[in-house]
Amino acid sequence: MDKMEYENNPESIKYYVKKYLISNKEYFKWKKVLDFPAGNGVTTRILKGIGAITIPMDLFPEYFKIDDINCIRANIRDNLPLENNSVEAIICQEGIEHYSDQYNALREFNRVLNPNGILMITTPNYSNIRAKLSYLLSESEPFNSMMPPNELDSIWMSKREVTDEIYFGHIFLIGIQKLRVLANTKPLKILVI
Repeated sequence: MDKMEYENNPESIKYYVKKYLISNKEYFKWKKVLDFPAGNGVTTRILKGIGAITIPMDLFPEYFKIDDINCIRANIRDNLPLENNSVEAIICQEGIEHYSDQYNALREFNRVLNPNGILMITTPNYSNIRAKLSYLLSESEPFNSMMPPNELDSIWMSKREVTDEIYFGHIFLIGIQKLRVLANTKPLKILVI
């Protein structure tokens, strides 16, 4: 699928994020919004289209595909290259399950987020029956896989000539209850959409 197919497909989370952003465009207009991880840039493009001041960052910005916007290389473990309280919103779309230290990731988001800002996190739902059955049978996220995850599935590399960083797959899945517990330590308000 190309990036437009994901954002227009009701089976993709990008479809619902786009819908949420567009329905709340008055909030996001003229606000500084961190898109981290920015991935290929779909969400950054949507944010720019509704008038937000976008700040895309990713561990591997070489995969960012929006020509007129610069994606900054950043690793959540090393602190984001932003000032304290410098953004009004953060979109962490399908990213937190890749972070080995989710507590410190939330702490870092809290540091850069304006006290009245919004932190939007999406992550695969591992609490549904299908996911639980899949983990019971094969310790694997995809239900149709009969093999447990391995290094090929769970450690995704970038270009070694660019960086030595490792991009982990979905080996740090987290559910809403764990997110609430971690968020309450800062405190961050969790909004379930």
